[in-house]
Amino acid sequence: MRAALLMMGSTVFFGLMAVAIRLASQTLHTFEIAFFRNFFGVIAALPLLLRHGPDLLRTTQLPRYVVRCAVGVLSMFCGFWAIGHLPLAQAVSLSYSTPLFVTIAAVLMLGEQVRARRWAAVVLGFVGVLVIVRPGSTNFSTGTLIALSAAVLSGLVSIQIKQLSHTEPADRIVLWTTLLWVPMSLGPALFVWEWPRGITWLWVAAAGVLGTSGHMLWTRALKLGDVSALTPISFMQLPIVATLGYLLFDEQVDRWTAIGAGIIFTANAYIAHREAQLARRAATTGPVQAAKPGE
Repeated sequence: MRAALLMMGSTVFFGLMAVAIRLASQTLHTFEIAFFRNFFGVIAALPLLLRHGPDLLRTTQLPRYVVRCAVGVLSMFCGFWAIGHLPLAQAVSLSYSTPLFVTIAAVLMLGEQVRARRWAAVVLGFVGVLVIVRPGSTNFSTGTLIALSAAVLSGLVSIQIKQLSHTEPADRIVLWTTLLWVPMSLGPALFVWEWPRGITWLWVAAAGVLGTSGHMLWTRALKLGDVSALTPISFMQLPIVATLGYLLFDEQVDRWTAIGAGIIFTANAYIAHREAQLARRAATTGPVQAAKPGE
């Protein structure tokens, strides 16, 4: 329950961050938005260093942090571009394919057991993705592929955080991630540099604070619970951005996005249900009876 509440809190913060990114993208390039999100994110994360002291930075996992952050920056670029150039509801709906890729990656990288019913849910989720992007239609574009790339990379990041959390405290993961993201995102930003003006400063600062706050809660949630069970909770981000997208940008949620998002949600909800069911069975009947063939 605690992990679920933390994931819900992170979802609210990430939803508001998406709106701030969309507002900032009206005048700034994606690379710059990513840099300022990370720069202000470091400022928001500094209290962690004050709380724990310099020992928080001591780690033997620096190479893994570098790889994790490189993948994270690429995911950030793709995700921020999609938020800035696609309808908010569509961009976020496609991001919900992340749990599908997490389930696949959890098998390959964490050795988690995924049985027939959950694989069927994964296939159903990909049907939902196809409904949204509609290959061959006029709505299928490079933008949808970029949004899906962000989802794939985000799934890999989730797995990497789960691996790091076996030996690293959540606050260390957040601090090292934000510290490494700043120089990694600065390089591309320099090629398109333009100083923010006026209220745009507020949007990029808000994106940084909301993003880091959401990251803190997300990392703690993943440390406490199972990746494939917690990630579907992020679907609650959709009504937040859909409502604000309508109020702020006069964006309507088209029929295909709504249908596809519903299919993805159903698949993710079933994956989460099976995870919880198997976890309860393992706790009450033991590991031998918990894993029945065909589940």
